[in-house]
Amino acid sequence: MCGIIGILHAQPSEISVASELHEALHLLQHRGQDACGIATCGPRRKIYQCKGNGLASKVFGDDGARVADLPGWMGIGHLRYPSAGSSANAEAQPFYVKSPYGICFAHNRNLINTTKLREFLDLEAHRHINSESDSELMLNVMANELNETGKTRVNDKDIFAALRKMYERCEGGWACTAMLAGFGLMEFRDSYGIRPLVLGSRLSDKRSGRDYMMASESIALKRLRYENIVDVLPGQPVVVQRGHEPVFFEIQIQKAYSPDIFIRLCISITHSRKNMGSKLASTIRSTLLPSELASIDVVIPIPETAIESAHIVSEILEKPFAQGFCKNRYVFRTFIMPSQGTREKGVRRKLNAMEEEFAGRNVLLVDDSIVRGTTSREIVLMAREAGAKRVFFASCAPPITNAHIYGIDLASSSELVAHHRSADEIAEYIGADKVIYQNLDDLKAACAEAVVKDAKPRNFLDFEVGIFCGKYVTPVDDAYLVHLEQVRGESRKFKVMESAREAVANGSANYEEIEMATNVVEVNGDGQLVPALPSAQSVVGVNEKRLVNGDDSRLRKHRDEEFALSPTLSQDVSLHNLNDVPCT
Repeated sequence: MCGIIGILHAQPSEISVASELHEALHLLQHRGQDACGIATCGPRRKIYQCKGNGLASKVFGDDGARVADLPGWMGIGHLRYPSAGSSANAEAQPFYVKSPYGICFAHNRNLINTTKLREFLDLEAHRHINSESDSELMLNVMANELNETGKTRVNDKDIFAALRKMYERCEGGWACTAMLAGFGLMEFRDSYGIRPLVLGSRLSDKRSGRDYMMASESIALKRLRYENIVDVLPGQPVVVQRGHEPVFFEIQIQKAYSPDIFIRLCISITHSRKNMGSKLASTIRSTLLPSELASIDVVIPIPETAIESAHIVSEILEKPFAQGFCKNRYVFRTFIMPSQGTREKGVRRKLNAMEEEFAGRNVLLVDDSIVRGTTSREIVLMAREAGAKRVFFASCAPPITNAHIYGIDLASSSELVAHHRSADEIAEYIGADKVIYQNLDDLKAACAEAVVKDAKPRNFLDFEVGIFCGKYVTPVDDAYLVHLEQVRGESRKFKVMESAREAVANGSANYEEIEMATNVVEVNGDGQLVPALPSAQSVVGVNEKRLVNGDDSRLRKHRDEEFALSPTLSQDVSLHNLNDVPCT
């Protein structure tokens, strides 16, 4: 779940599009906290960019100082959410290729035939791929098809023809925005409609011509005064040029309209959460014994996404409602943290249980979902530490049993607490008296009933719910799932090792972190992290104290050599990046 943005101003003299893109990144920051970037096109078709790891408030300097160095009348922006693959600084988006025409590309995607695409680009297209990102793959496939036109300059028909061929080669779910230097913007979605994308316009500041904006969510367009907002339909790209009306063209028949149920495109989030609460209450009533139901003293939500659902549950079950947890808003989401220990600490930092709401009471906790069980287990423990006698745990989502290949990098299948576990086994694992899950049909109905009035298209054939049942909208073979486990394992390995190195440098490392920092971890066949060099454990034991104090140069050199192949900061070789040098 990344965020993408594209803006084109009607007047070439208006070269401040970067400031508007920067504001839009802040408005969509919830769609990605891992990295962000902006690329603009200015005078003489020159492209400028600034991108890097971190929040929009960090990447563009204090008060957005670097934005002033990104002149242009059109541009695109990107927010990266942690997903399978590398999180290196240079893999922040937008991506760029010089040939043909100068193309910048921002991508909210998951491609499931990356091996085949790499072979095509290497053996047939002869295009070099410099990263592990499938965004770069898709960009180069598109660039190759445009290059096949052999033209000095292309028009919208050439672009649609190239995109048609790209659609035929690429498999998966995507929403993309691209910028051709000096030409204009284009945006497109997969033919299943898995990822969201909208387009809007407004009268330019000089009242001459219209400005256009495209983004993952309409909230950014509305806040920036864009109107006439429409969905970009599945399989129907749009090209926007200065001084022209947008041109839509169906290049692939719409195969479905199956938005990822986690994203809930064209759905009222508030209404869907209330519907989930209503249906969950019925499941709770039918699952718990009459004596268990009668024993519940209070319904407590896990803030903040479960508040509306829990409130409805309390009303239907006729139980008191209470806000029993105080949330620290300055801690990132725990399920995307790199290691189990970090996630457990993160839960404690994020939530504080208020004893007066728990002491001596039987509580029903309501959360939006249960992923690894790490957060849920800590929450249950915190409730008991605060004095709760019995703890029932209800999830607004069904058991998450499969990889989320088209959305958030929740976890590998083997890490999911519901993978090969029953509800009773999960209750034992997280320490609850009983766990109650939402039914999948009820979840789908709750979302379908919350479709925004007049939303187009309204003919939902189904939602993408493969995460709950293993049946994905697009065909997915077992080989890709195995590959995904390995890629996600490598990504976790990188993040865990970085975290361990930081702990060692700060003098706060525990034994496990020291072992990781010195021995390096490997990824096994299930995508799990395991020690790489058992023979090196003796070295760690002897030198543990000296390493924590940072005075063992031999071990420090060994550690640095192991990490030399996994740089976190590296230049974008295709285009000068303002974020490669300190802001002065």
